[in-house]
Amino acid sequence: MAGGKRIISKAIVESSVTRRETDPSEEQPQPLAIVAPIVSSYNERIRPVLDAMENLRRLNISKEGIQLPSIVVVGDQSSGKSSVLESLAGINLPRGQGICTRVPLVMRLQNHPFPTPELMLEFNGKIVSTDEANVSHAINAATEELAGHGKGISNNPLTLLVKKNGVPDLTMVDLPGITRVPVHGQPENIYDQIKDMIMEYIKPEESIILNVLSASVDFTTCESIRMSQSVDKTGLRTLAVVTKADKSPEGLLEKVTADDVNIGLGYVCVRNRIGDESYEDARVEEQMLFESHPLLSKIDKSMVGVPVLAQKLVQIQAISISKTLPEIVKKINEKLANNLSELEKLPTNLASVADAMTAFMHIIGLTKESLRRILLRGEFDEYMEDKNMHCTARLVEMLDSFTNDLYTCAESDASKNFLMQEIKVLEEAKWIGLPNFMPRTAFLSILQGKVNGIANKPIGFVENVWNYLENVLISVITRHSENYYQLLMSTRRASEVLISKKKISSTKHVREAIQMEMHTDYTCNPEFVKEYNKLISQQDAFLNDVLNNEDNPSHVNLEGVGNIEVGHLRQYPSSVLAQAFDLKVRMISYWKIVQRRLIDTIALHLMLSINNLVNEDLEKEIVQDLLSPSSGGLERLLEESPSISGKREKLQRSLKVLRESKETVAHIIDRIATH
Repeated sequence: MAGGKRIISKAIVESSVTRRETDPSEEQPQPLAIVAPIVSSYNERIRPVLDAMENLRRLNISKEGIQLPSIVVVGDQSSGKSSVLESLAGINLPRGQGICTRVPLVMRLQNHPFPTPELMLEFNGKIVSTDEANVSHAINAATEELAGHGKGISNNPLTLLVKKNGVPDLTMVDLPGITRVPVHGQPENIYDQIKDMIMEYIKPEESIILNVLSASVDFTTCESIRMSQSVDKTGLRTLAVVTKADKSPEGLLEKVTADDVNIGLGYVCVRNRIGDESYEDARVEEQMLFESHPLLSKIDKSMVGVPVLAQKLVQIQAISISKTLPEIVKKINEKLANNLSELEKLPTNLASVADAMTAFMHIIGLTKESLRRILLRGEFDEYMEDKNMHCTARLVEMLDSFTNDLYTCAESDASKNFLMQEIKVLEEAKWIGLPNFMPRTAFLSILQGKVNGIANKPIGFVENVWNYLENVLISVITRHSENYYQLLMSTRRASEVLISKKKISSTKHVREAIQMEMHTDYTCNPEFVKEYNKLISQQDAFLNDVLNNEDNPSHVNLEGVGNIEVGHLRQYPSSVLAQAFDLKVRMISYWKIVQRRLIDTIALHLMLSINNLVNEDLEKEIVQDLLSPSSGGLERLLEESPSISGKREKLQRSLKVLRESKETVAHIIDRIATH
């Protein structure tokens, strides 16, 4: 690639001096010829390169992230920017108060041998022919179409093609002049709008900044200089044009030689055309001014005159193109390859019902396998970074949280108001029982109160689990179906319906389990007897501490229950306390069975439900939804999603632009190599 750059650079730059090398009589260039127009520094070899750049610009290749080399003309308002461009192009541009340039004006100058100039405007996909007498009016009309009536600005470009004998082969972008104070009819933020537009054009490294300065101002305070310095700190891509040299000659030599503002490409001082002077007369007057003026004549001749400016610009343009052309080729090829790869990754359009069925079965298979891995087998490799999709771990966390909530709730606190509830229930039930005999209704009454107290916890738990599983299911389905819009919509609908059914089924199951625990006291678990015997064996010691201990402690430690406050129990006789203690330890022992049974029952039910969902229910629900009259059947799967369709269309447009751009650049490189 480096060798290619050298070849292109040499070909372009050498082409600009071919005439001088082949004609011994022209050993020195004559940029300040008195009667000659501005002679182009390019011959016909370089014209196709500029045409290629313009073709790339017309293709809007910058939207593909590929910047083109360009000369961007910036300057403060009333700096003489329009006069410089008029001198280079040999035509009259719009003049007036306020901002004259309200859109980016791409000026393409082409030297041609015919006596009659050709001028054309290109904007909004239109080409409008004009002439020298009407070009200013035509630019104003086109500007109003692009930026509206009034004095506002727009970023829609306007291209002016000038084919005229004697003009330099140049392409420049003229931008609105910088103004800080809005005039009547301009928006309050006009400065910010202009600044943003200028920065957009001068920021790319490929841009050459032509900074137009008035000789009468302090260069260090110019807004255009500040802007260019912010993106070109070294100044290596900034050329300064100093206008109105005839009006402010004092100190100009010192300004351009001291270079306090770091202009890396140098300065060119010019005299603007005055009044009705012809462009040829203006160049004669300019040459005489810089040759005879006592102050201006001291400025080096390589830094004065519009012809010198033209020569510098074409040479800078040649070097800029030579540097960037190989990189443009590289970027086009890279972008083309990336877009082709991205287009190939898009799903193929489903052309038939058979294609739709094949895609449907494939996606359902992938979805079920992913769900088996994350929900049944506990594998995480598909979602290594997304911990929310580590489903078995998250489900265990949720079950542990539910278990802890059940064990630590108020109904599970055996030490609070110890024996008081039991005494109250026994007093209410004593008329149906024998003395010293614990009635079963008392046990069931306490049991029902406790079960009723925790009834909402398991129901809330299963609802949370299914809400989580719904998100997991939608995430997996979206991942595998996102390229098939109708299938994605159908599977999401079916998933939501299925989860709703599962949630209702689980809630019903939990309610039945709660009802069973509330109305039946049964267990064959030997842990009940074991726990009961351990606690009841402490009854005598407990009663003794409460009723007969001389020290009358306020708290008694009961193994398996904890440190219990007993002061409130001393008002009751030992027979009541004995019955209440027996009822309490029975309930403590049985409540542990109830807790474990609820947890195990719900966990087993959820595991079975998840297994059925993955292996049977999901596919059945999706097929049912897909084949329902409201869904449109398998034919609906043939419709491509708006996002995929839009992406495909965008990539195809991009590929068309890139292929045309590649062909344009390749043709130019072939021509350069040939020469």
